[in-house]
Amino acid sequence: MVDDLRPDDGARERDQARHGQPKRAAAQPEHPLADREVSITGHEPEARVLTPAVHGWLDGELPEASLRKNEGTQDIEFWKRISAETETRRRMRTPVHLEARIMEALPQTAPQIITPWWHREFVVTPTTAAATAGALVAITAAITALIMAMAR
Repeated sequence: MVDDLRPDDGARERDQARHGQPKRAAAQPEHPLADREVSITGHEPEARVLTPAVHGWLDGELPEASLRKNEGTQDIEFWKRISAETETRRRMRTPVHLEARIMEALPQTAPQIITPWWHREFVVTPTTAAATAGALVAITAAITALIMAMAR
């Protein structure tokens, strides 16, 4: 199954068709896809470490101009592409037909308990056992005192 994840709903192809530009083949992506593993630990021999200046720029502490002087150009371009892609993904909307199918699949009433409470497992903790025993002693003492008061 191929998901069409374009937020423009094919507007680019419609514009190209209007202006007489040839339509690209569906099998050829705009940029070649790269599939590679990204190390989380950084223990690989070729692992790159971001400079403190790049970290400062990502945190908003340094302007981009201060990084252009250093070797962080590749890192800046990489993070700009990630930022642009996340903004594109953030603007994406769920198609109306999919949203309708999801809403139809939701139950209209609250789910009912499958088993009655008397068939479910009953767990007694030491605290509830002590509290129950204390309550029974107090109730028994109160009933005994009531009976003794009536007997006089």
